[in-house]
Amino acid sequence: MTLYEVTLKVAPKSFWTDLTRRFPSASVFIWCNRENDVIEIVVRDPDEYPLVMKEIRTTPVMDVIEEISDERRLYLNVHECHCMTQDTIVRHIGRLDILNIFPNMIENGWAYHRLIVFKHEDLEKLLTRFEKWGWFYKILRKAPFDGFVSSSLTMSADALFSGLTEKQMEAILAAHHNGYYNLPRTADVKAIAAKKKVPRTTFQEHLMKGENKLISALVPNIELYYHASPEKKKNLRVKRSISRIPLNRQIAK
Repeated sequence: MTLYEVTLKVAPKSFWTDLTRRFPSASVFIWCNRENDVIEIVVRDPDEYPLVMKEIRTTPVMDVIEEISDERRLYLNVHECHCMTQDTIVRHIGRLDILNIFPNMIENGWAYHRLIVFKHEDLEKLLTRFEKWGWFYKILRKAPFDGFVSSSLTMSADALFSGLTEKQMEAILAAHHNGYYNLPRTADVKAIAAKKKVPRTTFQEHLMKGENKLISALVPNIELYYHASPEKKKNLRVKRSISRIPLNRQIAK
């Protein structure tokens, strides 16, 4: 069976698509665990930022658990999953043999989705549903999927690492290999930089920027797990413990 990776953009009617259409410098990223949403809003134009924040904070559609903001970015943890309570793109996808890979991005009035499609007929059904609801769409990419579905369901490598430069990756790997992340540490920045024959300040800058990007990529997923119900956390722990059993023992059972 050939799996396909499909990237498409859709223009449904929603608060977020309307917001990004009216404020072109705003981008919205949404993660979901079927219980909570974590939403990151990035506003590139400083003049639009206060206007966007005012719109978000006065909308009655979200029950916000937690809010973190700075001068250009806002994180929201929403109590009730938006995609499971309304007729949304994700809900349509979930009714078919298709996987939606988070985060979903909304920009300039378009919702961008990355999908793993098991059957071509299901993709045709999804597009038919879009047409029925009057949602304009465009397929941006369709290609055979050559990754691992299990990792795509959690956090994909490109989502975590694509923002890192080569120098930042090298700095993080060197720090790890030299015991910088051990407790207690067995090397410091100065020693590692000397070993790599680069200026300490240069190495430290690459390391700090790389660490910041990794943490920023991980935070939405940590938020979802942190705010998940006790039953969901219990189920996740069971799955994780099973995955750690050596393969020969799993087969024996």
